[in-house]
Amino acid sequence: MKRLLDVNNLRVGYKIYKGSSKVLNGLSFTVHEGEKVGIIGESGSGKTTAMRAILRVLASNAIVESGEISFKGKDILKINEKELTEIRRKNITMIFQDPTAALNPVFTAGDQLANVIKYSGIIEGKNIRNEDLKAKSLELLKDVALQDPERVLNSYPFQLSGGMKQRICIAMSLGTARDLLIADEPTTNLDVTIQDQVLHLMSKLVSERNLSVILISHALGTIRGITDRGCVMYAGDMIETAATGELFSNPLHPYTRGLLESCPKLTGGGFSKGIRGHVPDYLDPPSGCRFHPRCDHASDVCKREKPQFVGDSDSHLVACWLYNKR
Repeated sequence: MKRLLDVNNLRVGYKIYKGSSKVLNGLSFTVHEGEKVGIIGESGSGKTTAMRAILRVLASNAIVESGEISFKGKDILKINEKELTEIRRKNITMIFQDPTAALNPVFTAGDQLANVIKYSGIIEGKNIRNEDLKAKSLELLKDVALQDPERVLNSYPFQLSGGMKQRICIAMSLGTARDLLIADEPTTNLDVTIQDQVLHLMSKLVSERNLSVILISHALGTIRGITDRGCVMYAGDMIETAATGELFSNPLHPYTRGLLESCPKLTGGGFSKGIRGHVPDYLDPPSGCRFHPRCDHASDVCKREKPQFVGDSDSHLVACWLYNKR
């Protein structure tokens, strides 16, 4: 498959009142055309920071220290604002965690959807009529299975439920993305039944449009069910990547094994002990492998040097000194 996105050695931190935090620690990963990639990891692992860096929508106190984000051969970190705007409008789009924060409360859903459609270029021509924008808006709302789309178009965000607002955000994203959709915990604020509906709907529409996807989720079952490849992040590092089925059936990294063992099982068998400790303080992160203070297999080399990806093939790679034969 042809590579669509390449993130290489990305280092990002934040200036805070105590000093400078070091979040992304040389992060590297790839997304191919038409591929669905799932990223899992604890809260605070740097997943959202990585995704915001791809669109260059990091907070004002963020510092990109080094690295490259190559999209279709262009380094997103170096292109000008005009080129970046075109990529945001037509190539890459993102569904954020909180639909309430993503929608403007003083404009109707129809106004916001029409603006997205107008500037995305999915309707050709310079003189786009309001009737065309409305027709396309209704089409997108029907695609995401919203009942009574006419009423939804005329409603303000506060008049809609969480599930309806998230479907509007999905409609905006899927209606304009040509290449890559980034979904950052798209069902966090929804109840369980709506979560399942939204994820299956998103998976169906993505397949129909042949989009590449990066899905961030704490729900490991979701990652297993709708992605082709799984990536595990810990404390700003990508530590393991493999085909989703392989990752779940044969996890190699101690952190990945601990993460999967922490999930409750329908078969019972008592409570998991989980992973001891917590994500490190980014103001003073551990040297070497950032997981070593929590790892039962840590050795001296783990404390001194950061491990690089190794594996028998490109299909299953792990960054761990247990497999890194020098």
